[in-house]
Amino acid sequence: MSEPSDTERVTAALSRASHTLTERIDTDRDSVERDLMKLVLTIIELLRQLMERQALRRVDEGDLNEDQEERVGLTLLLLDERMTELRERYGLSAADLNLDLGPLGTLLPAD
Repeated sequence: MSEPSDTERVTAALSRASHTLTERIDTDRDSVERDLMKLVLTIIELLRQLMERQALRRVDEGDLNEDQEERVGLTLLLLDERMTELRERYGLSAADLNLDLGPLGTLLPAD
């Protein structure tokens, strides 16, 4: 019996690696879509919280007139409602969007 050629060994190794990756990576379409939405909504939530803090700072400093304050408040309220709708649509809670960054803590500051 002859030794397998380099090409045969590489082909066999690639086949094993491909099989292992297929078993490890969940390629279920619904799962991939939900995880992608989780990431997108997490980024949007982070930006929403930053915008809210910036708006509150500007209100506290008197940088906005009454109409601007009203528009900012309404915009933030509508954005919060839309975020709630999207989380519910994809079966996510607010806590699901707060990614754990290990020793750095969580991504989103506590409200």
